[in-house]
Amino acid sequence: MNDRLQRRPARRKGAASTIGDVARHAGVSAMTVSRVINDGPNVRDATRQRVIEAIRVLDYAPNQAARSLASAQSLKIGLLYNNPSAAYLSEVLLGGLDQSSKAGAQLVVEKCEPDAEAEALDRLLSSGVDGVLLPAPLCDSAAILQWLDEAGLPGVAIASSQPDDSLSAIGIDDAAAARAMTLHLLDLGHRRIGFVQGPSDHASAALRRQGWLQALSERGIATDDSLIVQGSYTYHSGLDAADQLLSLPLPPTAIFASNDDMAAAAIAVAHRRGLDVPRDLTVVGFDDTALATTVWPPLTTIRQPVSDMSRQAVSILIDLIRRRSDEPSPGARELLDFTLIQRQSDGPPPVV
Repeated sequence: MNDRLQRRPARRKGAASTIGDVARHAGVSAMTVSRVINDGPNVRDATRQRVIEAIRVLDYAPNQAARSLASAQSLKIGLLYNNPSAAYLSEVLLGGLDQSSKAGAQLVVEKCEPDAEAEALDRLLSSGVDGVLLPAPLCDSAAILQWLDEAGLPGVAIASSQPDDSLSAIGIDDAAAARAMTLHLLDLGHRRIGFVQGPSDHASAALRRQGWLQALSERGIATDDSLIVQGSYTYHSGLDAADQLLSLPLPPTAIFASNDDMAAAAIAVAHRRGLDVPRDLTVVGFDDTALATTVWPPLTTIRQPVSDMSRQAVSILIDLIRRRSDEPSPGARELLDFTLIQRQSDGPPPVV
């Protein structure tokens, strides 16, 4: 028998088991235990059975008063957002609403305007939320994290690339994903790859640029600063960025936009200029929102499982609310897999 499964976590005689004990006994993260307890998605059958067995062996049961509270219809989960991509937000809402409904919780959605964080946070607090979901970039805001701490509310970051140590978070490896997409373009034969980066207040933007640069460096391709254009994760910024790239004396043969909104805009600019995608220009994106399959041609992109991340964030947050009176809840990070989805917007560079 596996030594890990034979060991019993050390705890005080007569003390109740905690979710941390179950996680150590099963050899998984506390987040995984939370997903099993809350019947969350993306848990392998073998892992689920191992957690269930650990729960049985340790006779684990969360604090009953907290469990009653968390299962009650009055449980409120706040979702604070200011992401400029409507397509991305819809994916967050889809997963969050679905999992909240299954858990019998109410999802309270609040928009956080720039420089108006205090007002948005006060509205959430006055609505009686028990915890808060923080999609990027708000999950990287020091002011908002301080507010959560002062309010004594648990929070979970969605798609945070650099989460605070005190905050539980779920996301993907943005740098690795961008590297994989860039290597794909290089394998197709592209050497001049324009990059539309995201806004500076999103940690993901810097990491996606890092992955692009890393792939170029690995293949011995010098960086041309004229191929790096600033965007803001909005469709409009993608129009401006693509116009700038395609107006260069030596334009790129491929454009890698840091999200699908900007990639869709780049395709529109290409069409306006009489360019065929992908015969004359390859365009790829990031996120795999619904927009990726509604543009023509359908977009080759990185699939970030945003809806699944939001579902899991709800499950994690409910568990944090349940066990606030049971034990401390240190921040933990879980990375989900990304997938390169190849559709019809990419191809080899045009023959000159």
